[in-house]
Amino acid sequence: MERTNVTAEDQQAITGTPVGFAPDEIRTAEPTRSARLKWVVVVAEELPPGRAVNAAVCVAAATSRAVTGLLGPDARDADGSVHPGLPWAGCTVLVAPAAALVALRAKAAAAADVFVADMPEAAQTTRVYDEYLAAVAGATGEDLGLLAVGVVGPRNRVDRIVGRLPLLP
Repeated sequence: MERTNVTAEDQQAITGTPVGFAPDEIRTAEPTRSARLKWVVVVAEELPPGRAVNAAVCVAAATSRAVTGLLGPDARDADGSVHPGLPWAGCTVLVAPAAALVALRAKAAAAADVFVADMPEAAQTTRVYDEYLAAVAGATGEDLGLLAVGVVGPRNRVDRIVGRLPLLP
């Protein structure tokens, strides 16, 4: 069975090094474009807005858990309330035809030092996580019906993977 979500530990076992930022690379005082790694989420353009947002958020959750140093420090407002850290290096949300997501995922998975997370259609059509796991286990990568793919890696590599896909409107 092909894995559809890769943890930082899985990524390290596959590539020898985890994808992420070392503590000295986290530069929150600099523009996001100066970050060594780029993060994009590509959503199936055919999805209605609510399902598209759900797919992007789910892929982002898996990515933020697996990619070290992606989230910046918590922010504290003038009233003293704490706001959990957000991605300091930014995240671009793009769209592509659903049929293109399988090829995009394969291209990203084959690239060195790139983390990939995705959301198969079963994630939105099942209500029990074990049913989701069974649905994924019973499908090939091409039959999963990907709704979103997240990619984190060196800027030039990620740019080559996603090409000139448009922003989510």
